[in-house]
Amino acid sequence: MSEFTSVVIGLLIPFVGTTLGSAMVFFMRNEMKEWVQKILLGFASGVMVAASVWSLLIPSLEASAHLEKWSFVPAAVGFLAGMGFLLLLDSVIPHLHLDSDQPEGVKSHLKKNTMLVLAVTLHNIPEGMAVGVVFAGFLAGNVNLSLAGAFALTIGIAIQNFPEGAIISMPLKSASHSKSKSFFYGMMTGIVEPLAAAFTILLTNFVVPILPYLLSFAAGAMIYVVVEELIPEAQHGEHTNIATVGVAFGFVLMMILDVALG
Repeated sequence: MSEFTSVVIGLLIPFVGTTLGSAMVFFMRNEMKEWVQKILLGFASGVMVAASVWSLLIPSLEASAHLEKWSFVPAAVGFLAGMGFLLLLDSVIPHLHLDSDQPEGVKSHLKKNTMLVLAVTLHNIPEGMAVGVVFAGFLAGNVNLSLAGAFALTIGIAIQNFPEGAIISMPLKSASHSKSKSFFYGMMTGIVEPLAAAFTILLTNFVVPILPYLLSFAAGAMIYVVVEELIPEAQHGEHTNIATVGVAFGFVLMMILDVALG
């Protein structure tokens, strides 16, 4: 398999995860039970935290090892920049979180369901960037980033995208949308990931010189999503303990994937 084919497959895997998750709307008759939603949110959080550490922050530190005692600088600067970037998007783009009636971002007249879709699309951006940065580093021959490691990240994100797709499509069906329309909206929230990843790879010549910063930037953006959205939603209301269990399983699974494949 050529490098080009491998990269294309790698970029599409997370989108496949979202698509399969969204397809659950055809098989589940009623609303998703709250405890199921909680464990899926927790699981997604665990995957994203582990991916941020093993797939992004550690390679960022390794790529900056030549700076010796200052090797933490790119990781620290990039991480804070990623957090700041998502904070900016969160403040500007109108969106609505699950189990909330208060929209965030600039005021708009968008429908509730549209803002719910925008919320998921918003936090898919850093996941796409993360995949793109890792594959760009691999294509550039960075010794700290292997094809197997890149696939570990993209598979991990696809796994957490599966419940994410279900979580977004089921409420849309409950809001009187048809199953087909709910599936389509859920699936399209994931299209931003391969697009963001492909855009990042197209900028490889610019990416490689600042790769340690971009790796940690993606990590910061992903952690922002976990802290700002996933964890609060998972810890709201009942069944919070089961959400914590989900975090543990998601974290361990992603850690195993990265160490075993990377």
